[in-house]
Amino acid sequence: MLLTDRVALITGGAGLNGLGFATARLLASQGARVVITDLEAAAPLQVAATLGDAHLGLVADVTNKFEVESAVARVLDKFGRLDVLVNNAGITQPRKTIDISGADYDAVLDVSLRGTLLFSQAAIPAMQRQGSGSIICISSVSAQRGGGILGGPHYSAAKAGVLGLARAMARELGTDGIRVNSITPGLIGTDISKGKLTEERKAQIAGEIPLGRIGVAEDVAGACLFLASDLSSYCTGITLDVNGGMLIH
Repeated sequence: MLLTDRVALITGGAGLNGLGFATARLLASQGARVVITDLEAAAPLQVAATLGDAHLGLVADVTNKFEVESAVARVLDKFGRLDVLVNNAGITQPRKTIDISGADYDAVLDVSLRGTLLFSQAAIPAMQRQGSGSIICISSVSAQRGGGILGGPHYSAAKAGVLGLARAMARELGTDGIRVNSITPGLIGTDISKGKLTEERKAQIAGEIPLGRIGVAEDVAGACLFLASDLSSYCTGITLDVNGGMLIH
């Protein structure tokens, strides 16, 4: 068991077919007590309950500083520590550059980038007191290749911002025993992409990927487990590509 007695919080983790819940399920199987946060409509309390009584679901909007700080306070009150933070929450929109409105920009940047900052700010003091912690930031291959298949340029900008933020935090927090790393998934078969690509288009994309398939949520969950555990104890500031070879650089 790689995560015995550790507490892991995963933002945006209540979607049963999403990266966050796949990660929650895997971390729980490795001994972690898992906290899932999400919007009320996503039912994080009920979803966390499916993992067992040892786990916790909380309603929290990652863009709301009060809700974020309250969620972390609840975690510390219940478990007394916080070892792993997975900044997973994010949204995407299919927009052309000229069509991005102010509301579009705010929505995408707030969830992916501001949310990563706010939850990290809330978690860092507890990790500093412990002298240890792992913060994992979910970015995207679109931040590296200049656009993705589904998201607009503002999504790429938000996810590129996540990479920069994570690297800067890694440099700042290393002496506190806190590791900060990023994962850049390629195209993963989750609800975000469901119904947005024809079977023919998916087959075409898979044919252009060296490993010959579109990713599944468990592929990203495995990378999160690696970065959450002591297997990656000498890794900080890295960007771990999980894209089947879609982008080799």
